[in-house]
Amino acid sequence: MKTVIINYGAGNIQSIKFALQRLGYEAVLSNEVDGIRSADKVIFPGVGEASSAMKKLQESKLDAIIPTLKQPVLGICLGMQLMCRGSEEGNTKGLGIFDVDVLKFNADGIIKVPQIGWNQISNLKSPLFQGISEEEYIYLVHSYYAPMCAETIAQTEYGVDYSAALRKANFYGVQFHPEKSSVAGEQILKNFLELA
Repeated sequence: MKTVIINYGAGNIQSIKFALQRLGYEAVLSNEVDGIRSADKVIFPGVGEASSAMKKLQESKLDAIIPTLKQPVLGICLGMQLMCRGSEEGNTKGLGIFDVDVLKFNADGIIKVPQIGWNQISNLKSPLFQGISEEEYIYLVHSYYAPMCAETIAQTEYGVDYSAALRKANFYGVQFHPEKSSVAGEQILKNFLELA
């Protein structure tokens, strides 16, 4: 099985690669269209700022390729947010895979922004969460969130209920960092790699 991690200069790529190695899987880092298209599974990571990350995708023409992929694709953190319609961060137009706009947490003094740390996920609705119990803890670092929508397959709460994970057809997205979410995160990565 060929797993490709999209390498477009948006952080956290090595830690995902190491997490996959711990599970016994090898992954290739690539920003080559043919390499990505021919993969069995594609991971679309991201840490950083939405508009500059989108610029990098556009420079390598990956913004046109990612929405056309037919194999399972997993967006992580900023990767998931870029798969949405758009983001308030840098007023960024997204890839439009998920039909939701990413919003900034309201820093009204009640909650600290960014959200950093462990939080629980619930309302799990996908084979991605096989073997994961309701209220399992996962690790998050972000200032922007995808609201609850028809494509929500897991939710969490930080001042507001929001989407911890999204799915549309072969596209999956998680707001949290599975590679930093201990045993549960590794199980979620394993589930993704084993999707039919």
